[in-house]
Amino acid sequence: MTQNLTKLRPKIALFEPEIPQNTAAIIRTCACLGAKLEIIEPCGFILSDKRFKRVVMDYMDEKDIKFYQNSDDFFKSKKNQRIVLMTTKAPLSYTKFKFKRNDTLLFGRESAGVPDDFHKKIKDKLKIPMKSNKRSLNIASSVAIILAESLKQTKLI
Repeated sequence: MTQNLTKLRPKIALFEPEIPQNTAAIIRTCACLGAKLEIIEPCGFILSDKRFKRVVMDYMDEKDIKFYQNSDDFFKSKKNQRIVLMTTKAPLSYTKFKFKRNDTLLFGRESAGVPDDFHKKIKDKLKIPMKSNKRSLNIASSVAIILAESLKQTKLI
């Protein structure tokens, strides 16, 4: 029996995204690299926002985006799947981690990351190493870095 390779691709999950341009750029990245996007609502903007539409252009295909009404729905749907949390608070660098084809790569809100209880629920937490006097990368840049590494390690690119 052959498996559907689309189901074996990584998924990018955004927790309550706040900035339309960032989400639009992530949609473009996912579309170009073949990753599914999952959005845990509520969003800090509406999809008809002109700033969002300007960046997303014609890359948005809503059938490639799964929306969760809240984090409870998200975690229920991921019951038997691995979630990898990207956080500046993680001790482990993404370069020292072994990604799997069906991982869900979770990114928090631009302003505050994810709630503390997410850190307790999720075993695998990674960071992108940066210079010590810098706070964080833009989320769209972070998604591109981690997604590219995941695809490289799993030989999907």
